[in-house]
Amino acid sequence: MTQKLPRDDRSEKYISEDYTRFLSTFDLGAAASLVSAGFELVSLEKSNPKKMRFVFRREIGIEKVVDDYWADRLEIKARTFFDNIKMLKNRIFSE
Repeated sequence: MTQKLPRDDRSEKYISEDYTRFLSTFDLGAAASLVSAGFELVSLEKSNPKKMRFVFRREIGIEKVVDDYWADRLEIKARTFFDNIKMLKNRIFSE
């Protein structure tokens, strides 16, 4: 199961392995934080039946947001974060 933006015609494997242009995570909280911070979600990739990979376009500042998330320093509006978790879950389970 892969969802890509219509303009993106690269294969799923290419996107997952192009670490210079894309950042990926399996963590729902980190993905919701990145979406809440305004980063572009490029695709959802079901790499195995129990995991979903969230792929984002690598932009300036994306690593800092991820680092701040894991260090518990990231400040995001609670309702925005919760709404983005619900949106990501809807996208995962709507396939």
